[in-house]
Amino acid sequence: MDSILSLLQTVGIFIGALFILVLVHELGHFLAAKLFKMRVERFSIGFPPRVVGFQKGDTDYCISATPLGGYVKISGMVDESMDDSFTESEPQPWEFRSKPVWQRIIVISAGVIFNIILAVVIYATMYFSYGAQHIPADKVGALYIPETSLAYDLGFQTGDELVSVNQTRPESYRFGNMISINEITKSDVTFEVLRDGQPTTIQAPGNLLDLLNENPELLSVEYALPSQISATSASSPAAEAGLQPGDQIISMDGQPVNYWMQMAELIRAAEGEIQLEVQRGDSVLTLEVTPNPDTRTIGVAPVDPIEYFGVEYVRYGLFSSIGQGMVTTVDNTVGIVQGLGRLVSGSISVRENLGGPVAIAAVTREATDRGGWVGFWMFTAMLSITLAIMNILPIPVLDGGHLVFLIYEGITRREPSVKVRMALQQVGMILIIGLMIFVTFNDIMRFIGG
Repeated sequence: MDSILSLLQTVGIFIGALFILVLVHELGHFLAAKLFKMRVERFSIGFPPRVVGFQKGDTDYCISATPLGGYVKISGMVDESMDDSFTESEPQPWEFRSKPVWQRIIVISAGVIFNIILAVVIYATMYFSYGAQHIPADKVGALYIPETSLAYDLGFQTGDELVSVNQTRPESYRFGNMISINEITKSDVTFEVLRDGQPTTIQAPGNLLDLLNENPELLSVEYALPSQISATSASSPAAEAGLQPGDQIISMDGQPVNYWMQMAELIRAAEGEIQLEVQRGDSVLTLEVTPNPDTRTIGVAPVDPIEYFGVEYVRYGLFSSIGQGMVTTVDNTVGIVQGLGRLVSGSISVRENLGGPVAIAAVTREATDRGGWVGFWMFTAMLSITLAIMNILPIPVLDGGHLVFLIYEGITRREPSVKVRMALQQVGMILIIGLMIFVTFNDIMRFIGG
């Protein structure tokens, strides 16, 4: 029962995000068409068959059965419906085909533009409502690098201090991954670290994005947390051993310890009693503790990372939040475009990096579980950018394909024949359907394989 409820929640969250994205995208086309006095015959969320709706004026506003998109049917336009019956009559003033090329370009581009605007609005609203946390880069020192981590495989070592990424010195970090998407998706990713006081360069492999799919966490500021205790649980092994808030574990069974994550790993791996050396003020104490055999923990809490790193909480006003929203949108757009470029070039695996509805639904649910409504909206903004980029690709059926036809017409002063456009639309539709089948099957196989 719980699994069914969880599945329904995942589907509901995904459909909610998709409804917002499709509504905004199609609203862009609709409003631009209305601006230039074009007749809109149908405004549909979802693809046919039509399920429910109402007629107002010339337009049928409806919800259709296939929820993976939507469309605005404009009179005199060859679109997803493949309806070319309008060609049997003379062009009418309210038809798409009778308008100047520049107006038609605006109408076709409006959906993509609205998706980008939506992303800016979401990011700006989040910044205005919640502000942002910045961790000064100079407050994050040496890092602990677990041997099971992706960072270790890339060549990072415990004690390394991150200096620059792609020859750029970060001014601040965030919780979670320290590296921004527009840096990590570049074709040539390099890290400079300070190792034993000497600058060292680490060159990431070309398939870094494939590796990130297997282990999404590359570097985290939490890797720098010290092995210092801020609190102990009552009646826990730590409390019984005499550990106190403020104590710092400096060795475990004779092995030097400097980091919280390192200490946690050693506790989990311990078979029984552990001998601790503890720094308490100016004194070094020797204590013994036996981890709980069920949880593999001793009942201690780390220092507050917000206090330890001196996190700067930034509040944004109305205009500054809009500016920051635009910056974030540009950064994420660049990152997605770079990632797509690497996908097309073959430098990363299509199978590992191309996700469909199943993967998107799962990630949307995960983002919502982790960050609540903030997580949902932040991921929806990212999806909105992705939808805009995918729609602008020069593939027939997509907005980018229509733009190619219009640009050709604008340059040659000759409109491509309806026969050619219909044929290319059909080819594009087959490609899109084939791609949807592939990514959905790929998603399912990835989930089956864990």
